[in-house]
Amino acid sequence: MAANDENLFKKIVSHAKEYGFIFPSSEIYDGLGATYDYGQQGVELKNNIKAYWWKSMVQLHEDIVGIDAAIFMHPTTWKASGHVDAFNDPMIDNKDSKKRYRADVLIEEYIAKVEAKIEKEVSKAEKRFGDAFDREQFVSTNQRVVGYSEEISSINQRMKNAMDEGRLEGLKELIEDLGIADPVSGSKNWTDVRQFNLMFSTELGSLAEGASKIYLRPETAQGIFVNYLNVQKTGRMKIPFGIAQIGKAFRNEIIARQFIFRMREFEQMEMQFFVKPGEELEWYEQWKERRMKWHKTLGMGDENYRFHDHLNLAHYANAACDIEFNFPMGFKELEGIHSRTDFDLSAHEKHSGKKLQFFDPAENRSYIPYVVETSIGLDRMFLAVLTAAYTEETLEDGSERVVLKIPAALAPQKVAVLPLIKKDGLPEKAMEIFDELKFDMNCQYDEKDAIGRRYRRQDAIGTPYCITVDHQTLEDNTVTLRERDSAAQERISISDLASRVNELVSVNTLLRAL
Repeated sequence: MAANDENLFKKIVSHAKEYGFIFPSSEIYDGLGATYDYGQQGVELKNNIKAYWWKSMVQLHEDIVGIDAAIFMHPTTWKASGHVDAFNDPMIDNKDSKKRYRADVLIEEYIAKVEAKIEKEVSKAEKRFGDAFDREQFVSTNQRVVGYSEEISSINQRMKNAMDEGRLEGLKELIEDLGIADPVSGSKNWTDVRQFNLMFSTELGSLAEGASKIYLRPETAQGIFVNYLNVQKTGRMKIPFGIAQIGKAFRNEIIARQFIFRMREFEQMEMQFFVKPGEELEWYEQWKERRMKWHKTLGMGDENYRFHDHLNLAHYANAACDIEFNFPMGFKELEGIHSRTDFDLSAHEKHSGKKLQFFDPAENRSYIPYVVETSIGLDRMFLAVLTAAYTEETLEDGSERVVLKIPAALAPQKVAVLPLIKKDGLPEKAMEIFDELKFDMNCQYDEKDAIGRRYRRQDAIGTPYCITVDHQTLEDNTVTLRERDSAAQERISISDLASRVNELVSVNTLLRAL
């Protein structure tokens, strides 16, 4: 996949709408910016991603349990967490285009272009030297590549210094020194950088005069932290243990863009793992590897993932990295792994006046646990699956097809049951099979159009298997089982069908590989 493949991105967005995965929200009223509705196929894919995450995180770990906390929380929660005072993005406006951007993102996108230059040099050298090519040696000795690397390091250091010191003017200076232009107009006429708080606020109460200002949660993690003691006591949990949650979060993103990659209303899958102080970095490394394995087990291409360590650590972290995925717009954050220290529990203990410590009988002492967090955006994961799955193919007969090669365990529909023709008792036999399979998995029944066109429809929504009922079926109770990716077909007995297909599409196949 080429980085910044805008054409591919447009095709994915179009395909997602045409086949019932994602619709623009409130479309009959001309839509609402950066909000989307998941259609009939999309909601199934989304639920299957959630199931894979939940089962792997909670069901497979006896030391991790799940909760579902409320979206509304006491406003002091967000004071304690630092969101009221520090949940800001550095924004910069272009005076000519009137467009607004995140200053740090503009700089990161400039860095990505320099990184692309390095990869271009590496690719050229790889073709030139073939099997004898030593990437590490080339990157460390090639004068042009070394220059690019030093430029990236210098930019990163200047940005880190400006962010750490809260010097917004330093970010503007860096943008101007790098000659960064507005992506829309090409103008370099920038305003000063300003901070913009991302939380949505509303009022709680029946009368506006007596209402209290509260917030839509900007992350799901705080619902876990404020329930830490409830879960620990009622579950008799011992350190180390984790609490997982899937839920909606809301951020007033000024630059909500790139389809479902960055939205104002989104869904997170988060797990907070509570550990003994001093052991957090060891657990941080463990969770990095576990989470990367979870992603790669899907078989969407190991080369599409990479770790990116944070240079600018959040105020609560002593280590942090992202798992980045190769989206059509390049490598971008898919999941974050953070060592949050004891910042959150200590802050909530201070602001609530409640003791949030764990008594360790082995050490005969109490302490506030440290936390290692894994946080993945469900919508971004959805987009990653679509990106990896979308395939255009030219077949042997010269015809073309678009196929979504979604991992079978995540596919919205597991099988389609198709009578070859709409007569001779074939539809009735096909419905018998459908009625039997529907208790175990999502199925579709389709009898309209020629069988080839029906195969194409199922390919386009990512259905991994099609079951074709023909005249031979009435004679010997066998059907044709067609596999989506290879289009290979085999004859199989109806009596073996349910167990065979279940084995092929079950999420347990993925879970056992973890």
